[in-house]
Amino acid sequence: VQLQASGGGLVQAGGSLRLSCALSGRTFSGAAMAWFRQAPGKEREFVAAINWSGGSTYYADSVKGRFTISRDNAKNTVYLRMISLKPEDTAVYYCAARPSYSITDSKGEYDYWGQGTLVTVSS
Repeated sequence: VQLQASGGGLVQAGGSLRLSCALSGRTFSGAAMAWFRQAPGKEREFVAAINWSGGSTYYADSVKGRFTISRDNAKNTVYLRMISLKPEDTAVYYCAARPSYSITDSKGEYDYWGQGTLVTVSS
């Protein structure tokens, strides 16, 4: 299983970005997907998760209302749309997958991880 994240970059505060994560090597439709992030000197933290069908999503309080997770099973890709970005959103963003129909915010429950994509928000 491989996860390839992309879409990070430098953006001004208040701006927007869309991250993508492509999964290969297994059936994507049966996997719950999530985004986590890790800022310098901090632990990796949960951002958002989506279940296998896309019908259930879950967000960290810090991003609720600003970030939207979605998936396209036909393209084996999960997205994270981020708007109203803040400097505190600066981090390396990782996508993760678990072979389960349910979602969780626990990073220990995810079996597969992408390489990360850097998001930098300037003030």
